[in-house]
Amino acid sequence: MGDFLVYWIGFPVTFLLLVLGMSLAARRILGLRVGLVRTALACLLAMSIATGVFGETTAPTASLATIQLGLSLLVVIGLLAFAEVIVPTGSIPPPTEWWGMLRRRIARTRRYSRITAIAFRHGLGPYLRGRERSGTDLARSLRLALQDAGVTFVKLGQVLSTRADLLPEDFVDELSLLQDKVPPAEWDEVRALLDDELGPDAFREVDPEPLAAASIAQVHRAVLASGAEVVVKVQRPDVRAVAEGDLDIVSRLAETLQRTRWGSALGVRDLAAGFAAALREELDFRVEARNIAAVAAVSDSSVELPQVHMSTSRVLVMDRLDGVPVRGAAEDEGLARTLLRFVLRQVMLDGVFHADPHPGNVLLLSDGRLGLLDFGSVGRIDSNLRSALQRLLLAIDRGDPAGLTDSLLELTSRPEEIDEQRLERALGQFMARHLGAGMRPDVEMFGDLFLLVSRFGLRVPPEIAAVFRALATLEGTLGVLSPGFNIVVESRAFAAEQITERLTPESVKRTVAEELQAVLPMLRRLPRRIDRITGAVEQGRLSMSIRLFADERDRSFVTGLLHQVMLTVLGATAGVMAVLLLGSSGGPEVVPDVGLHQVFGYNLLIVSVLLGLRVVVAVFRPRS
Repeated sequence: MGDFLVYWIGFPVTFLLLVLGMSLAARRILGLRVGLVRTALACLLAMSIATGVFGETTAPTASLATIQLGLSLLVVIGLLAFAEVIVPTGSIPPPTEWWGMLRRRIARTRRYSRITAIAFRHGLGPYLRGRERSGTDLARSLRLALQDAGVTFVKLGQVLSTRADLLPEDFVDELSLLQDKVPPAEWDEVRALLDDELGPDAFREVDPEPLAAASIAQVHRAVLASGAEVVVKVQRPDVRAVAEGDLDIVSRLAETLQRTRWGSALGVRDLAAGFAAALREELDFRVEARNIAAVAAVSDSSVELPQVHMSTSRVLVMDRLDGVPVRGAAEDEGLARTLLRFVLRQVMLDGVFHADPHPGNVLLLSDGRLGLLDFGSVGRIDSNLRSALQRLLLAIDRGDPAGLTDSLLELTSRPEEIDEQRLERALGQFMARHLGAGMRPDVEMFGDLFLLVSRFGLRVPPEIAAVFRALATLEGTLGVLSPGFNIVVESRAFAAEQITERLTPESVKRTVAEELQAVLPMLRRLPRRIDRITGAVEQGRLSMSIRLFADERDRSFVTGLLHQVMLTVLGATAGVMAVLLLGSSGGPEVVPDVGLHQVFGYNLLIVSVLLGLRVVVAVFRPRS
C-alpha cells in the first residue's frame, strides 16, 4: 500500500517537472513560447512512444542514456514543431476563455442569421452566393438591406457613400439616401439612464417627448437645476452592445475580403478599422464634447455653436439654440456664402471641421445667424495635408495639370509603379472637360476626380475623403439655403482671397520673419562647417561616413536571415557527421553491435534534426 501511495504521489510531481523541463527546452530550441497544455500532451505521447520503442522493463544504460533522452526530447520537440506549424501558439485561446467565446459565437451566429435573412429579403441572396441576377437594382437593394440591418450598417453605408473613389456613382447616390431615424426609446429607460449618468437632481424637468430620435441617440428639451434651458442628447440603452457585436462581424468580414485581390487593393481591413474607430468615438459623447470645444476654439462668431454644460459617455447636455431647421427658412444667398466660408476656413486653415453639415444639423437662429449641431463626426487634417489640399485647389484654379498631379500625389498613397506622365495627361483632359471655356464647374467634378484617382491605383486617405464628404454634404445644405448656389466657384473665390491676403506687405513681412527665425540657427553654423570642410580638403583628411543597415528593421531582417542560415549550416554539418560516424565501426564497443562512434553519430543525428525543426518553425511561423 505504501509503494502504491508513493507511486501515485510521485508520478504527478515527476510528470509536472518533466513538462516544465520540456517546455523550457522547447522554448530555447524552437525559439518561441510553448503552452503547457500542448507540452503535456506531447510528453504523454512521447512517453507512450518511448515505452513502445524501449519497453517498460528496459533499464537504460549509462552509455545509451544520452540517446534515449535525446530521442525522447526529439519526439516532444517534433510534435510541438508540427503543432506549431499547423496551429501556432496563441491561435487558440486558453480554456478559461472558451465559455465567453461560446456565448459571443452564439450571439454572433444569431446576428449573422438576422443579417442574412434581411439580405435575402431584399434580393441580395444570389450575390451572397457569388451569382449575379439580371434586372435587379443592386444599389437600392443594398441601401434597403443596410437600413434594415440597424445602426452599425446604416453608419457603414453612410461612410461608403463618401467614397466615390471606391464605389460606382449609382451606389454612392443611393447610399447617400440612408437615414437612421427610428422610433424613440421608452421614456422609463431614458429617465433611468439619465439618473444613472448625472443623478436624479441634475434637471428641474425633462420633456419626455424627444425633439428627434435616431439610431444612436435621441434629443430632449430640459431645464437644469440652475434654470438654464438646454437640450439633452441621450444614447439609446441597447445601442452600444448591438454596435460592438456588429463591429465584430464587420471586422471578420473585412479580414475575409482582405484575402481577395480586390479587397486587398481597396484596403478593406484598413477601411473597416477606420470605420470601427469612428463609430466607437461616436458612441462616446465625451468625444463629441471635446469636438465642440475644438471647433469652437478656432471658429469666429459668424456661425453659432452650442456650449456644453455636462457630458458623460452616454449623455450630453448643451445649450439650446433658438432657431428652426434651414429646410423651412427663406432663401438667402448671403447665409449660404457665410456657411461655406465658415466650413472652408475650418478645413483649409484650422484643420478641424464639422464633417456632416447636412440640413438637419444647420439651424437658422432667431437673430438671423446660422447655428451648427451634432459634432459626433468631426474631421481633422494635419498641416501637411492642408498645404497639399490648398495646392490642389490652387492648381485647379490656375488650370495647371502638373501642379495638380504633384499635389494629388502628395494627398494620396501611391502604388509602387505609376506612370506620372500618363496621369498628368489624364488630369489635363479632366481639367479641359470641367474647367474649359464656357464650363460651369460643380461638385460632380470631384466625383470624376475620384474615379480618375481610382483608375490609377491611388488611395485617398480617410481624412481627405472626410473633407470631400463634408463638401458634398454641404452642397445639399447650400442648395436649400440658395438654390443654384455653386460651391466650386465660391470655393475658388475663397482660395483667391486667401492667396491675396498672404501677398499683402504685412503678411509677406511676417512670413519672411518666421522663415528667417527657422533658418537663422543653421546660417550661424554654416561658416564654421564650411571652414571645417575646406580645411579637411586642404589637408587631405576629407572622408565620408556611411552607416549600413542604420534602420532597425534592416538589422533585424539581416540578423534573422543570418541566424537561419547558420542554424541550417550547423544542422547540415551535424547530419553529415552523424552519417559518417554511423557508417564507421571504429571506437570501443559500448553494447553488443554498438560502438562509441555510433553513439556519437546517433546524438549528432538528434542534434541535426532538432536544429532542422528550429529552422522549419522559424520559416512557417506567422509574421506579426
